Amino acid sequence: MAKPVIPIFYSCDERFLKYCMVSLYSLLKNGNPDYLYLIFILHTDISPEVQDEFYDRLASTGLSASYDICFEDVTEHLNLIEHEFPLRDYYSKTTYFRLLISDMHPEYDKAVYIDSDTIVQGDISAFYNVEIGEYYLAACHEQVMVQIKEYGDYVEQCLGVSRNNYFNAGVLLINCREFRSKQLLHLFLEKLHEYDFVVTQDEDYLNLITKDRVLFLDQRWNTEIFGEIPYPIDEAKILHYVMFNKPWHYEDCPHGDIYLRYAKETPVYPEIEKELKGYADEQREKDNKGSANLLEVAKRETAREDNYLKVLNRDKRAKDRVEIVKKIEEFERDGRFFEDVEDDPPTKPLLPDDIDYLKKSPIDKMKTKIAFSQAHKVVDKLIKNKQLIIKDMKGIEHFQNLTSGAVITCNHFNAFDSFIIQLVYEAAKQKKRTFYRVIREGNYTSFPGFYGFLMRNCNTLPLSSDIRTMRKFFEATNKVLKDGHFVLVYPEQSMWWNYRKPKPLKNGAFIFSAKNDVPVLPCFITMKDTEYIGEDGFPIQEFTVHISEPIYPDKSLPYRKQVDKLRSDNYEVWKEIYEREYQMPLEYTTIDMPDLDSLK
Repeated sequence: MAKPVIPIFYSCDERFLKYCMVSLYSLLKNGNPDYLYLIFILHTDISPEVQDEFYDRLASTGLSASYDICFEDVTEHLNLIEHEFPLRDYYSKTTYFRLLISDMHPEYDKAVYIDSDTIVQGDISAFYNVEIGEYYLAACHEQVMVQIKEYGDYVEQCLGVSRNNYFNAGVLLINCREFRSKQLLHLFLEKLHEYDFVVTQDEDYLNLITKDRVLFLDQRWNTEIFGEIPYPIDEAKILHYVMFNKPWHYEDCPHGDIYLRYAKETPVYPEIEKELKGYADEQREKDNKGSANLLEVAKRETAREDNYLKVLNRDKRAKDRVEIVKKIEEFERDGRFFEDVEDDPPTKPLLPDDIDYLKKSPIDKMKTKIAFSQAHKVVDKLIKNKQLIIKDMKGIEHFQNLTSGAVITCNHFNAFDSFIIQLVYEAAKQKKRTFYRVIREGNYTSFPGFYGFLMRNCNTLPLSSDIRTMRKFFEATNKVLKDGHFVLVYPEQSMWWNYRKPKPLKNGAFIFSAKNDVPVLPCFITMKDTEYIGEDGFPIQEFTVHISEPIYPDKSLPYRKQVDKLRSDNYEVWKEIYEREYQMPLEYTTIDMPDLDSLK
């Protein structure tokens, strides 16, 4: 029976081939004998004689792993692309070859790419067998961007990619199927001509075109020998000797002993030892200058008024949306989480005689029926036109299994997020229970036209600045919950456009839960950029709704502590979803967080 195949790609020139041999030797030595490793070395200039010597020298190590090696000249493929797109000179750099893999090999659904300055201590088959789903690739966080402020500022302010969601492109599991279907090579070539990224070049382009479609793996799969490593080095599956501090140049290179241990078991060790001993002081000084210069380049790119992100914001994005994004950053920094960043319409007070919260009259019931019919037409059209994209509803069974009234909580980032939860409610098929939503006073009294009609008639429970009306609001909401229905409440209070983090929560939702002895059903919506661009120039978002298990009031606690615990538990659920789905810690830029104990 034939062994399953794992395709693995390196890219290098003749000068780097000896380092490639050390990396490949370590990979095969620690490989799983149940697999056949097909090794492709992408190049443009490695002579047949050198290729033959490489085969013979690697074979002389006596490796027991099953492998086959193919030196693949990418010149012809580059020529095909150059015929269609005028390429820049630096495109011939070997690091760019990884972008060609999926198109050159349509027979593969996924493939491993690995830089030559690595040592593989783990079983690469475990890396290859990661379930990648619809992600474009799997990779590890780039520690240079995480650990050095200036580089983190660069990727956030020049590329628009979070420093915590920027990956190192030296070890990749490439979803070749998605690369081909989404034409990412073509997209890369387009970006190549839009802007000249000069800091990490192809790594910048890759991070830009795969934004929000990266599966981040345990850092042990790409342990960069740089800065702080928060685990024992023997736990590292792959060691990656990044930047200028190479173990074949510096005797004091951190964990260089591991590299040299593997190198000694290969025929290229004498060459590496000679290079290590002959590396002169002026070469080390050149490395130091190169490192300092690269940092200065990053700082200059960040400060440029015509850098990629600033030009994109200025030329292609609606000015009001750009200002909203800046305002959100300002409000987060100042800890003003409960304030809106967008101006509401002027608010007309909602008086007690202006509303029947429970819509008992036949006319009100007819308006509600018409409003929902019209709202569905709007939502269906948005979905059809890819203006509202709901990818998944995870945990719908938690909604389906509710047997009582419940307070539904959700993060608030879009005028249509309540419609998303409405669709979740409909998917749960809780037809015997009605879905209500709490809205603002101004949205009910002052919202004009068609959307104002929807605000007033789609089972809404408006707040009020009038105390007498608020008494009616509380009475109606309590009755709705006691009668076994659902009420959507936004405990963050404010709406921040496309803000991905959960904000601190206020108590209102949890007071209703404790008072009526009904559960809280925490829903948190995550989002990803799509390839579709909205009228505002920003990518349209693809939403995934996460419905968690209900949280019940702890009746053994005093009432106020029940409320506090419900709020705290809800926040922790949202935090866990955020950190799991976005694969980054939940951190705020603000120094002074609001005192949550005061928000009772």
